[in-house]
Amino acid sequence: MENHLVEIKNLQKSFPVRRQKAALFGPKEQMLAVDNLSFHIKEGETYGLVGESGCGKTTTGRMIVGLEKPSNGSIIYEGKDLGTLNDKEFFPLRKDLQMVFQNTLSALNPRQRIGSILEDILKVHGVSDAAERRDQVVEVLEKVGLSEYHYFRFPHELSGGQVQRLGIASALVIKPRLIICDEPVSALDVSIQAQILNTLMELQQDLNLSLLFISHDIGVIRYISDRIGVMYLGTLVEEADTDELFNNPLHPYTKGLFASVPDPYIRKEQTPDFSGEQPVRTSDFKGCAFYSRCPFAMDKCVEEAPEFLEVSSGHRVACYLYEDEA
Repeated sequence: MENHLVEIKNLQKSFPVRRQKAALFGPKEQMLAVDNLSFHIKEGETYGLVGESGCGKTTTGRMIVGLEKPSNGSIIYEGKDLGTLNDKEFFPLRKDLQMVFQNTLSALNPRQRIGSILEDILKVHGVSDAAERRDQVVEVLEKVGLSEYHYFRFPHELSGGQVQRLGIASALVIKPRLIICDEPVSALDVSIQAQILNTLMELQQDLNLSLLFISHDIGVIRYISDRIGVMYLGTLVEEADTDELFNNPLHPYTKGLFASVPDPYIRKEQTPDFSGEQPVRTSDFKGCAFYSRCPFAMDKCVEEAPEFLEVSSGHRVACYLYEDEA
């Protein structure tokens, strides 16, 4: 049996909806940012989570590292359900589960030097010897492509690519087992994107890291991921190994994502354009997540959501078009 580092089972996260004509009293309407989401991340692999903005990718990552509490479902790590732990119980696990944010600069203290920022992380996690902290910080800076020179710099003195390297160093300095990368290269030039992605891949191999890589860019996801989950409206609609997904995309939404990318090496289907935007998923939502925009929607798509079934080894899809194959 394969070693699963983290298992997400039927995960759900809801937020109250503020409408202009909302009732003053009584329960507020809830929006389901994540609903019935299930997948796992293996030891030493990169799992890519792809989908358009607003589909719940970032919320999923924040729940795994404990920045958001799930409304329902479970996140299993080392036999513990992370969603049920309080802050004191979660703290020993934080060193294993780290996150690289999309806008790293906003997460850093602009008045603190880089060495001090990274050393503070080590202090919180019990490294009391000052010389040991400095050695660990310099070592991790060099691993991510910076140098001891940057130890004394302020965050605003770095370029965009260097800031993202510092974000990776902040996650890496306490030697985690899983890093959640939330759109870490979306604001960078293409050449810098490639450098950051190569750095992550080298670190993963050297340190046997697991990565959950979140992005809306299907090309970036293809480059770095071992397996990919395609997310829409808070849930997975398709999942497969990277090569299998790109050679044989099944779900209409996946085909639509591929068709939107100006890349001649990505297989594209003759799929009509999808009009409109993602609807709001509330507690009374039923049917397939994608039926309102799908050109192949059937009557039963509106009434009941299709099961997430395996149609070939490791390739799962939630679509009635492939019900017989499953």
